[in-house]
Amino acid sequence: MLGSPTLPYLQPWGRPLLQRLLSEFWTSGSTASWHVSYRRLSTDIPQPVIGHQSVEVLGHRYPRDDFTNVTPKILAKVGRNLHNQPYHPLWLIKERIKAHFYSNYIGPGGNPLFSVHDNLSPVVTVEQNFDSLLIPPDHSSRKQGDNYYLNRNMMLRAHTSAHQAELVRSGLDAFLLAGDVYRRDEIDASHYPVFHQMEGVRLFTNHQLFSKVHNGEDLSLFERGGRRTPQKQETHSLEAVKLVEFDLKQTLTRLVSYLFGADVEVRWVDCYFPFTHPSFELEVRFQGNWMEVLGCGVMEQELLNSVGAQNKLGWAFGLGLERLAMVLYSIPDIRLFWSEDERFLKQFRVQDIHQPVCFQALSKYPPLHNDISFWLPDTKDSEESFTENDFYELVRSIGGDLVEKVTLIDDFTHPKTGRRSRCYRIVYRHMERTLTQEEVRLVHQEIERMAEAELGVQGRY
Repeated sequence: MLGSPTLPYLQPWGRPLLQRLLSEFWTSGSTASWHVSYRRLSTDIPQPVIGHQSVEVLGHRYPRDDFTNVTPKILAKVGRNLHNQPYHPLWLIKERIKAHFYSNYIGPGGNPLFSVHDNLSPVVTVEQNFDSLLIPPDHSSRKQGDNYYLNRNMMLRAHTSAHQAELVRSGLDAFLLAGDVYRRDEIDASHYPVFHQMEGVRLFTNHQLFSKVHNGEDLSLFERGGRRTPQKQETHSLEAVKLVEFDLKQTLTRLVSYLFGADVEVRWVDCYFPFTHPSFELEVRFQGNWMEVLGCGVMEQELLNSVGAQNKLGWAFGLGLERLAMVLYSIPDIRLFWSEDERFLKQFRVQDIHQPVCFQALSKYPPLHNDISFWLPDTKDSEESFTENDFYELVRSIGGDLVEKVTLIDDFTHPKTGRRSRCYRIVYRHMERTLTQEEVRLVHQEIERMAEAELGVQGRY
């Protein structure tokens, strides 16, 4: 997805924590490997297996190394493909976008102009996820602390844009791409380590772009000796970029008008992505507030040149399916997308995918909160030895979807010793039943124990 990859610098977990998570906390009698156990909607999907020497995902085995940081709870989501489950809210959004493009963009032969790809494996190479998109080797978005790596060369994709290069290389000029993506992140009602993206790409030849322009045969996509400006790349002609930008913005304005209503108010915000220039974010005014809906831009020509499309110029956009579904269907918590509660799922079994749906909340089960306070590691630079994403991942790996939110409520520095203390509030709430303080206490105590043992903090319980 087109979205800013500039994430904060985060240190990866230490190896002892991974070893503990992979071979102690979730073991069930076997120390050789850990088999993910959960209800499958499709029984023909191979179950992930984490062994001491390798990780097996979707029937393929990948050797482990010092970069391996996937956890069982994350691998348990691989293959679920919520965006392909009929009448799931994410499927509804995806199908609505497909229907819009199918009905409004027709190719020369009368067939839909845009092809759709929604079943590509989320396991990709690091080259696909970063290098193919011109993301520099030292870019912060590559850090272990931000991604789920199978090893140094393979990972769970962090954006669907990881497949752009291969699809363009295959000869496609217009396509939509949807899939599940994986990122280590904070914990609250709108963030989850697995979410779903959809993006589109369209390329133009010289003839396609200028055929309807007066004296278009005298115009060209490219120019020699140009320079990069805020308006264009060095190899592009200004006329070509303005036409592509117009087509992009017109296409996306039509899309959001279709999704949000014809009277929706939109605005464009200039931004930066490594793989497009110029780049924009599209915002819509929703319930009185401006909300970012997607990122987009004119594709970097270096990217197209590298995959054999050097005679074409194009645009790309990307959006988050969860964000759209939460807004359009009034879904309050991102964890609900993973619910198998019939009371949730049946609300989206509509006769027409365009039919409005307003989610009716399940019985609101009461939250339980517990605080955890600890001294940060006593080193010269505590920020180097403790990062919040590591703590969030530890909480998520132990508490799973019982954890609704984690919030920093106090950050204290002792005036005499200079030691820093932090206090986090962990809110627990089950989406389908009432939790008891006794079962929450067991989870919370395990989080306290693992935080001390693996993150080097000293508890203040």
